[in-house]
Amino acid sequence: MELLKYKKELNALIEKSSNIFIMGHRYLDLDALGASIGVYEYVKSKNKRPIIIINDLKFEKGVKKAIDLIKNNYKIKRSSKIKNLIDEKSLLIIVDTNKDYLLQDKNMLDVIKNVAVIDHHDTNEQSITKGLVIVDRDSSSTCEMLTDLLDEEKVKIDKNVATLLLSGIVLDTNNFVIKTTKDTYRTSYMLTTWGAIPSDVQFLLKQDIKNYVERQKVITNVKQIQNIALSCGKSTIKYRREDLAKIADTLLQFDKIEASFVIGKLDRKNVGVSARSLGNVNVGKILEAFNGGGDENEAGAFIENTTIKKVEEKLKEIIKNIN
Repeated sequence: MELLKYKKELNALIEKSSNIFIMGHRYLDLDALGASIGVYEYVKSKNKRPIIIINDLKFEKGVKKAIDLIKNNYKIKRSSKIKNLIDEKSLLIIVDTNKDYLLQDKNMLDVIKNVAVIDHHDTNEQSITKGLVIVDRDSSSTCEMLTDLLDEEKVKIDKNVATLLLSGIVLDTNNFVIKTTKDTYRTSYMLTTWGAIPSDVQFLLKQDIKNYVERQKVITNVKQIQNIALSCGKSTIKYRREDLAKIADTLLQFDKIEASFVIGKLDRKNVGVSARSLGNVNVGKILEAFNGGGDENEAGAFIENTTIKKVEEKLKEIIKNIN
């Protein structure tokens, strides 16, 4: 409940601000989007008119469904379209990341003077230090943090927002498998009392059967190093980041596997890594070696101008040297 401790400071920033902008990480997922909408509703309850910054051109399936459902009710703009709205009193609220290189547009940190960060991932020397930084590593997700804040301030939200917040929690906990506490269950229950519809959550998380089949092929390439599963996609196939994440989630279900890493080509020159852990292996710390990040339960990295093989060899070396 770290966010509630800093509620006064956050409210003070909001109240003295002119235009308020909300931004998550690149390659939006349902936790980043849900948290953005949660902040939007919170800021709106303070009689301010926020804008969500989204620069992504492509979305994972669940995020696209969610945006299609809510886009007419929220002001969403690219960062290039808000420059004339920024002044000395503008506020940038960052959600679901604390690293500038993961932002939709890290240049906004230089342009906007006042900043607040709301996140649940581990911090390190590359973390944002500007402004009010609120990081709750005990929370399952940023959506969980925002649900607590909305409840504390008695902000009313409709069933669509409640459903989106619940989707973010379900996604980040892998259906309540990892980083799940009594507070996670409490906030999830609270969201259902506010109208969140579990079947709609499943609709947002539904998988494409062709992508599912391709993911199963990647799983057959798994290697086990100690208690860690490592799997690589084919160099001739481009994978979506969410597919790599789902494979990593699946690998955690096997006996004697404490953590999983999945490597795949995202486009012609760039490689992605998705990692998951039951908590005994800090995957976020490991992926810092690839300029990635996250926390002990989930992490990711985007490596430019490299190959799957190079990333695999480096990752193997790191894993073998884990105490």
